[in-house]
Amino acid sequence: MSVLVAGTDTPAGRAAYRFAIEEARRRGEDLIVFALDGTHLPSEELGDVAETVEFPDERSQSHTGDLIDRAEGEDVSVLVIGVRHRSAVAKLFLGSSAQEIILEANKPVLCVKA
Repeated sequence: MSVLVAGTDTPAGRAAYRFAIEEARRRGEDLIVFALDGTHLPSEELGDVAETVEFPDERSQSHTGDLIDRAEGEDVSVLVIGVRHRSAVAKLFLGSSAQEIILEANKPVLCVKA
């Protein structure tokens, strides 16, 4: 089994990555980083945690959908995402990838604030 983390280069994304490393270590599982923004630099905090980096399909229109599809794999035990505070109005007009993941993923989702 593995811990899957949505990798982005944002404060919330970096907090989720650090938390996912600790969660993988606690569970004795590997870490899969799904690099939503196409880049990833491994952390020095990995220690004995094995890390794999995957990327969304370049032809896809929804990287969030690709992440949800990847989370459906039998090798994923939990999905870790970074979230930030947004007002109700902002969520209404702009939507929320985090909200889509929370509502549509069939695996447990751990939300981490920066």
